[in-house]
Amino acid sequence: MPSKTISLRIEAYEKLKDARRFPGESFSQVVLRAQWHDEGMTGAELLRHYRDHGPFFSEDGLDRIEQLKELDIPAEDKRRSS
Repeated sequence: MPSKTISLRIEAYEKLKDARRFPGESFSQVVLRAQWHDEGMTGAELLRHYRDHGPFFSEDGLDRIEQLKELDIPAEDKRRSS
């Protein structure tokens, strides 16, 4: 059977490993039984959620996100030789 090699961050690998139902279950089996949401939230759903539950983030949380965005730098391009 053909296969592909992929790279995962360690935390993604651990999450995938923890999702196995039994020790011999392959990662392919885990991924194939995963449920993927085909559509995101619509504007109407977002508005309804906001009205029912309030904002997703507090003002402090949004300020912290902005601070972190300012510190963000692009990842090194490992395909480009130095």
